[in-house]
Amino acid sequence: MRSDWTALQPEVLGAIKAHTGPIHQVVPAPAGNHADVAATVHAAAGRVFVKAARKLSEETDGPEVRSLRNEARIVPHVADFAPRLHWTVEAGGWLVLGFEHVDGRHADYTPGSPDLEILAKTVHALQGARCPDVVRMSVERRWATVAEDVSPMAGGALLHTDVNPENLLITPDGRAVLVDWAHASRGAAWVELGLLIPWLLKAGHAPVEVGNWLSQFPSWAAADATHIDLFSEVFAERWRLRAEDSGCPAWVALHADLTRRWAEYRRGSG
Repeated sequence: MRSDWTALQPEVLGAIKAHTGPIHQVVPAPAGNHADVAATVHAAAGRVFVKAARKLSEETDGPEVRSLRNEARIVPHVADFAPRLHWTVEAGGWLVLGFEHVDGRHADYTPGSPDLEILAKTVHALQGARCPDVVRMSVERRWATVAEDVSPMAGGALLHTDVNPENLLITPDGRAVLVDWAHASRGAAWVELGLLIPWLLKAGHAPVEVGNWLSQFPSWAAADATHIDLFSEVFAERWRLRAEDSGCPAWVALHADLTRRWAEYRRGSG
């Protein structure tokens, strides 16, 4: 569960203010789950988007801290897509990142939305980018617990892995900015598109419409159909297992349902 800004101790706040100057206002982020604290900070030096995570102990990082470290390592190498990282603070058992504040709205993936063209241009550009050496996670490992062979999803392409509408910000001048690079990975380029599927279904697209939309991308069109089928099955199975937890959030159950729908569609259209 996300913590409030007041969870930051004076030592941490002091380290942040060394970069921002006096803070006038803090506006919590409405969504996201890869940090304990996320907020837009209005300060003497201007606006900055702050993400912070608490370590398990002075010597031990928790999963949120590891995610932020990964993001801090990658973002400087994907400047064409991501907000700039202005500063990093480590104090009082917390890791804090200060990002460029992006004045933009969340994308709209509903059928007929002009944002779908912006999404397509962004993904095309992302698929043409070189994967930086600092990207260490291999995307296929996500499904290693539910499939004997996940090698079809392996590769050397740069994958953001979570191009959902809340992570694609569109500025007033039409520029697209991808935020939250915590789980950027390397893998087969078409996997990025596979990971988009539940978000398109959630926005109201029928599975056949999703398939047609994905076909515009060379990596998807050229992918072996059996590899896409395998991905569809393991994607759905992993979310099904997550949704079996009685305490899982509603969004996890919804994601499990959406990935199941896609897997059933693939079986029926094969």
